[in-house]
Amino acid sequence: MKILVISDTHIPIIADNLPSIIEHEAKNCDYCIHCGDFIAYSVFEKLKSWTKIHAVHGNMDEKITKKNLPEIKILKLESITLGITHGGGNPKNIIANVNNKFINNFQEIDIFLFGHSHLPLNDEINGKIYFNPGSPTDTIFAPYKSYGIIEINGKKIKRRLIKIG
Repeated sequence: MKILVISDTHIPIIADNLPSIIEHEAKNCDYCIHCGDFIAYSVFEKLKSWTKIHAVHGNMDEKITKKNLPEIKILKLESITLGITHGGGNPKNIIANVNNKFINNFQEIDIFLFGHSHLPLNDEINGKIYFNPGSPTDTIFAPYKSYGIIEINGKKIKRRLIKIG
């Protein structure tokens, strides 16, 4: 199973549209997971027209997005449990903030997917995977635009960050 992971698209504030590589990847993946800060709900709808999507809202999303999407989501794909959130607070404390969002389900989660900081992260801490795809549209807080691909095969997880441009 191949999953496109994106976050912090900030459309139409940062960009007018998603980069064309995101459409290409979405159409070639089983799922897209968006970790919030779409800004416009129409971005969710566009992604949904390309592939199956799981998503959460972010702190900057418009009211309709916050109404239609949860703040956190726990998702089981094959034998892997994913904890999805936008994150929040000071980016220096992002891991602690993510952990706090899942305090009641922490032990069952294999990989935490989040955004907020715009800084790509692919790390393992104390047996848990923390994955932030960065932003495909913004370089204000990050050295480059990026997205992520996760491949799940049973209990195996292959993950990579991909620079755009």
